[in-house]
Amino acid sequence: MTRNPYWLALVISLICAGLYLAGLTSPTIDNVLAYNRGAINGGEWWRLVSGNLLHTNQWHLLMNLAGLWVVLFLHHFHYHLKGLSTLFFILCLFEGIGLYVGYPQLLGYVGLSGMLHGLFVYGAVQDIVHKLRSGYVLLIGVIIKVGYEQLYGASSDVTAMIGARVATEAHLVGLVCGLICALAVFITVKLNRSKVAA
Repeated sequence: MTRNPYWLALVISLICAGLYLAGLTSPTIDNVLAYNRGAINGGEWWRLVSGNLLHTNQWHLLMNLAGLWVVLFLHHFHYHLKGLSTLFFILCLFEGIGLYVGYPQLLGYVGLSGMLHGLFVYGAVQDIVHKLRSGYVLLIGVIIKVGYEQLYGASSDVTAMIGARVATEAHLVGLVCGLICALAVFITVKLNRSKVAA
C-alpha cells in the first residue's frame, strides 16, 4: 500500500494547503519560502524547491492541486511511491534552477504549474516508451500549448483568477525538465539492460 503513488499526491496536497493557510495568518511563510532571485543570490537555495509549493490565492492552489491529481491519474501505472517522490523533488529543483539560470529577469515565482508540466511530459514519454499511442498525442499537445503561451501569453481569465501574471517561462522550463528526466531514465534503463545482457 505504501507503494501507491497517490500517497505522494495526498502529502503534497496537504503541504501546499497547509502552507497556503499558514501564509494567510503569517506572511513570513511566503517571505521565507517563495522563489525570490535576490534571496537566492544571498544563499537561500532552498527557495529553488520550496517556491513550487506556494500559491498566490485559493484558485491558484486548487487549480494546481487538481492538475497534480489529474496528471497522476493519467500516468499512475508508471510510478511507485519512492520513484515518484524522487522525480517530484528533482523536477521542483530543476524548475528552480532552470528559472534562475534561464530567466534572470524573473524576480519571483510561486506555484506547482512548472513542475506539473514536467511531470506531464515525463508521463507522456513513458507512455511512448511503453508503446501507448496516447503518449504521442499528449506530448504533442503540451508542446503546442507551451509554444502558444511563449508566443501569445497565458489566458487573461487565468491571470485574473490567480491574481498574478502566469509565469509561462515556468511552463517551458518544466517541459524541458520533464524531457531531460525522461531521457535520463531511458538511457539508464538501456545501459542497465546492456550490462545484464553482457
